[in-house]
Amino acid sequence: MKSIHIPVLLKEVLENLKLKEGAVVVDATLGGGGHSLSILKKIGPTGKLIALDQDQRAVDDFRKRISEPEFGSQSKVVDLVKGNFSEMKNILRGQGIITVDAVLADLGFSSDQMEKAERGFSFQKEARLDMRLDQDQFLTAEKVVNEYSQRELEKVLKDFGEERFYHSIAKKITEARKKKKIETTLELAEIISSGIPARFRRGKIHPATRTFQAIRIEVNGELENLKKFIPQAIDMLAVGGRLVIISFHSLEDRIVKNILRENARGCICPVNFPQCRCGNRPKIKVITKKPIIPSEEEIGNNLRSRSAKMRIGEKICP
Repeated sequence: MKSIHIPVLLKEVLENLKLKEGAVVVDATLGGGGHSLSILKKIGPTGKLIALDQDQRAVDDFRKRISEPEFGSQSKVVDLVKGNFSEMKNILRGQGIITVDAVLADLGFSSDQMEKAERGFSFQKEARLDMRLDQDQFLTAEKVVNEYSQRELEKVLKDFGEERFYHSIAKKITEARKKKKIETTLELAEIISSGIPARFRRGKIHPATRTFQAIRIEVNGELENLKKFIPQAIDMLAVGGRLVIISFHSLEDRIVKNILRENARGCICPVNFPQCRCGNRPKIKVITKKPIIPSEEEIGNNLRSRSAKMRIGEKICP
């Protein structure tokens, strides 16, 4: 299947990964595979690309793409793995890989995933409430919507969606499901809208946007997995290696910024200690004081890139 996904900040990614021929690279979130295809060209036939995705369809689609004649022997330098990037270290160690030269994580969902109505990510297309990236997992959006208590729903909407009307939306959901099970995306979107005051329904974003984001994050454990992934990526980098992460909302960006900053710190002893006792040394250097964002031209060509923020760390200590 030909991907319709347009890789975000592609030029900036390739520049900042500092790739050389023969490099060992991890694309921790394969998605539509646009970044991976360009990475392959940079590392050449002597390099190695390990591409991970918890979505089996993404892995299968990319395998078909690189088996086409135009990619020739390049397909032989790719290892495709169905797995969550929160398990990256174990996956790599299982393949006998001790260090890598670069790691990329694009935290956005690919257009291929978003455009498949049956996945249930969109509030504009009729589908069952699924929202799972990993189709083998138990938790679905339908279970969250129909089985979480009102208090649990409020917490999800507030913490993961930063939704100001979290209380009234959660109340509307719990009231609606008493009458019948909530089963589809459009049905849920309508209930969400009813929980938002009329004057706030005509803003720049759809009234269901934040709630759908929150439920999706909850279903896929996105923020917890991100917190697990970043330290592993830093540990697996060789000295001089680069970690590049692209986030798409403030919750993700805050986590990335804070963990990179923590790993760039040296001594953490109290200031009144006469000498360092913690022995803490910085593991990385933060390359981006401010995140790199898409150009106006890129946003014009790909509206989904508009909220992207890229942060970079470079390994300086083994």
